[in-house]
Amino acid sequence: MTAQATGKWNKYVTAGLIMTGTAVLLGLLAFFWTPCSTTAMSLSEKFKAPSLSHLFGTDNFGRDIFSRVMKGMGTTITISVLVVLLSATVGILLGALTGYFGGVVDEIVMRVTDAVNGFPSILLALVAVSVLGSGRQNLILSLGIVFSPSYIRIVRSEYLRLRDADYIKRARLMGVGKCRILFVHILPNILPVFWVSVMIGLNNAILAESGMSYLGIGVQPPNASLGNMLSDAQGYLQTAPWCALAPGLAIVWIVLGFSLFSEGIRRLGE
Repeated sequence: MTAQATGKWNKYVTAGLIMTGTAVLLGLLAFFWTPCSTTAMSLSEKFKAPSLSHLFGTDNFGRDIFSRVMKGMGTTITISVLVVLLSATVGILLGALTGYFGGVVDEIVMRVTDAVNGFPSILLALVAVSVLGSGRQNLILSLGIVFSPSYIRIVRSEYLRLRDADYIKRARLMGVGKCRILFVHILPNILPVFWVSVMIGLNNAILAESGMSYLGIGVQPPNASLGNMLSDAQGYLQTAPWCALAPGLAIVWIVLGFSLFSEGIRRLGE
């Protein structure tokens, strides 16, 4: 790796860590403390412009927007991490089995993933949530299933590449069990490639969760989510633009942070 690549990597990772670290810390803090209540309404305080008492102003119910953005960051990041954790776990298990063993199971899984990939992921998630019902658990389950095929394909291709490597052949000759070969000998060698996909998946999950909540089938009011905050604010863009500006910039901040961090990880592997 050249010194120039290392320098670029350090800049990308540093910027990404600062941005994502800030969002994660604020989100975690919101589970224990916020400057103001995120649900208490006060009609006398509604549509207050940003000030020292309300850094991001107040919304149409007089709720402190900064506190709700903190809570919304925590909600959005938590749901997105759980979605990626679910889809990545399914991807590793099915991708490892199909890539290493092949056969009929491989054909069935690949045809199912082709069918799922043939439709826009958000559309499939909308259908799944419509069937299962709204709420956090159903949202996580729906998005986790929809995002799984991309991880299955990535893991499968890496297992196909490595299953006939010399060190794997030697492990078989030594009598090493298939489970150990799958998850001790091969899995660690695909993690650098897989990690970049996970970071990209987090971005997609954040945007998907925000979009679903914006449409009203994700996190339900009065619980704060960046998506439903944008939805509530769309009718006040001219009279109180700060209601939409704060959650919108929060989404951009988180997504950009994860993008910079994943780009840094990608450049590390060059």
